[in-house]
Amino acid sequence: MTAAYEVRDLVCRLGGRAIVRGVDLDVRHGEVLALVGPNGAGKSTLLGALTGDVPIAEGEVRLDGRPLGDWSAGDLARTRAVLLQANQVSFPFTVREVVEMGRNPWTGHASAADDDAAIAEAIDRSDVAHLLDRPFTALSGGEKARASLARVLAQRTDVVLLDEPTAALDLRHQEEVMVVARDLAATGRAVVVVLHDLSLAAARADRIAMVHDGRIVSVGTPAEVLTPERVEEVYGIGVHVLPAPDGHLIVVPHRGLSDTVSP
Repeated sequence: MTAAYEVRDLVCRLGGRAIVRGVDLDVRHGEVLALVGPNGAGKSTLLGALTGDVPIAEGEVRLDGRPLGDWSAGDLARTRAVLLQANQVSFPFTVREVVEMGRNPWTGHASAADDDAAIAEAIDRSDVAHLLDRPFTALSGGEKARASLARVLAQRTDVVLLDEPTAALDLRHQEEVMVVARDLAATGRAVVVVLHDLSLAAARADRIAMVHDGRIVSVGTPAEVLTPERVEEVYGIGVHVLPAPDGHLIVVPHRGLSDTVSP
């Protein structure tokens, strides 16, 4: 698999503080890479550096072999699509109009001929057909997340960056989003997804990068990264890492230890 992103010695500062520190990471076409770690670890900042929205203080990020700073906004939009945590739209566009926004980067390009097919496929895969005529601003959090995902899918880029796409979703739609991520990777796309659910990451990611205090402390297969010792060290809680009946790993708190409350 070829590298979509090559990250070397990356440092990102926000408010004068280093949020991402000395990160080295490759993101490959044809894989789902999950970024996991506790709150405040730097996962979203790292993803923002990949999108080009967070300034790089030191080091380098290359996309398809070119420094990220060399890319025009239009070329970036046709190469990578981004789903942020905050699914906000300032005006009462309908869901259909929001999904159609995903095709804006292709206006004037030959691929604009694919607009209708791309939009229809994105609507179907995100399960938003019944929401198309509703104002985006009137949707629930989960509905907004699915409509925003449809916009990202309609963009039809080779790289897809998803920041906590399952956070507001019910169990069924969490699984469906990650199945979509797997399907994208199967067609050769590079998918990076920030997740809090370690069991979901273990089930659906090819590799996991665990972020702690702005650094990547481990990267590899789910079995390599999600050891009880490492999870306890990073998250500060004892866990069981167990094989599920379907063969994937599940991570659950060691409640016999964590239920004790100090007086």
